[in-house]
Amino acid sequence: MLERPMAPGPYELLPKVPSFSLTSDDISEGQPLAHVHVGDWAGGGNQSPHLRWSGFPAATASFALTCYDPDAPTGSGFWHWAVANIPASVTELARGAGSPSGEGLPPGAFQLKNDAGTVGYVGAAPPKGDRPHRYIFAVHALDLPQLEVGQGVTPAFLGFNITFHVIARATLTATYQQA
Repeated sequence: MLERPMAPGPYELLPKVPSFSLTSDDISEGQPLAHVHVGDWAGGGNQSPHLRWSGFPAATASFALTCYDPDAPTGSGFWHWAVANIPASVTELARGAGSPSGEGLPPGAFQLKNDAGTVGYVGAAPPKGDRPHRYIFAVHALDLPQLEVGQGVTPAFLGFNITFHVIARATLTATYQQA
């Protein structure tokens, strides 16, 4: 593979906002994803990890969730998961909540198509032999109960709308590399 410089994190160039806590029973900061969270075309289970958040501002009216790989060799990264309109009362998603059916999501929340063109979570599957990729799971605390976006928008468009309503953000970064 060609050597490429490390891409910046997706939130490094955006306005700074306060942070809160994002934890998981399945993933740890800076550690490789378990095989169950790897894409099925790479032999994995293609299940979204468990996520739990706390310490967000009292003014939070809703959340959005994203998972992004800035290291994908695309020039624009790769969106693995995007969920809009998670109610402010929800502070945890179970493993597998990112299934295509969305049945593990709370009422009112919905998933967008990822960059693989499917709805829901799509697991890690960087090119074989490429350096470890970062998978940045982010929960965005928002100042309004619902973003005015439809299910047909892209994760990038969701991110654009998040930027104007985010009051705090929590991130948890896992890695994965195919030998």
